[in-house]
Amino acid sequence: MIASVQSRPLFIALGALLLLALWLSLALGPVSLPLGETLRAALRLAGLPFSGEGLEQAELILGQIRLPRTLLGLAVGAVLALSGVAMQGLFRNPLADPGLVGVSSGAALGGAVAIVGGASLGGLPEAFAPYLLSICAFAGGLGVTVLVYRLGRRDGQTSVATMLLAGIALTALAGAVIGLFTYLADDATLRSLTFWNMGSLNGASYARLWPLLIVTLAVAVWLPRRAKALNALLLGESEARHLGFDIERLKRELVFCTALGVGAAVAAAGLIGFIGLVVPHLVRLVAGPDHRVLLPASALAGASLMLLADLVARLVMAPAELPIGIVTALIGAPFFLYLLVRGRP
Repeated sequence: MIASVQSRPLFIALGALLLLALWLSLALGPVSLPLGETLRAALRLAGLPFSGEGLEQAELILGQIRLPRTLLGLAVGAVLALSGVAMQGLFRNPLADPGLVGVSSGAALGGAVAIVGGASLGGLPEAFAPYLLSICAFAGGLGVTVLVYRLGRRDGQTSVATMLLAGIALTALAGAVIGLFTYLADDATLRSLTFWNMGSLNGASYARLWPLLIVTLAVAVWLPRRAKALNALLLGESEARHLGFDIERLKRELVFCTALGVGAAVAAAGLIGFIGLVVPHLVRLVAGPDHRVLLPASALAGASLMLLADLVARLVMAPAELPIGIVTALIGAPFFLYLLVRGRP
């Protein structure tokens, strides 16, 4: 109760920021809509009886293009930020990132297999064709994470240090295989592979959105239920065990929860870096290390940052569009360097 009362201003501010980001994401683009018209068209999409000149066009733009893209950005940002909190709690390091367990590189490898080798999979049913990239990326991320977890298990215990080293090694291996696919790809395939590896919310659709929304909702519901265990883990593994928490089970759940969340995000939007690193750290600087506040606040901040980064990607070179991974890297890399410099004696 104390944590919730003290953090109320933070949640009010983050909620207001998210509403503003949602509104701007729906209103602005190559064809900008007045904010008032955007709100009326959104309410009309929700079933309320609004009428007015131009609302049909605004409703079409929102319903078919911007609403699925905005919801996709919201889900990707939230689940990446939540996964970042989980990994930073698992490794007890505020500079940890979901990519440490290899899930991002595994998903990238799966996507490369689908993009470069998709033409050779002509025997698949036609209904699976639009989902081939997402399925392969999700399977690649989950497969690499399972392998990292297996390599980290010994004598019934999970070594976080071994998992970290295994994740680094498999990330390097996946990068080498992706490089091989890049070398073998023709010009058109190489362009697709390059843009997918940079990440983008372009081409968002409700068919791509629903699986990610389900995973994001599951992660957002489950992780806060482990907030007390994550708080105890900050004290050390032995101390957390003495407090009655099953640490081995917690490690297993955190790893697979991260694999599901990041794998689904990469499958839907490609590789988007630094959200899982920057957002939890920023929120931790403001709200402190209490995971009861850190988890929901990071979800709100991650969704807002993703929508604002996508807005920059759409507008800065309009009518062309920057890959959103470039925008998040331009934000995240300087911030990461700032953290390193600030931490020096």
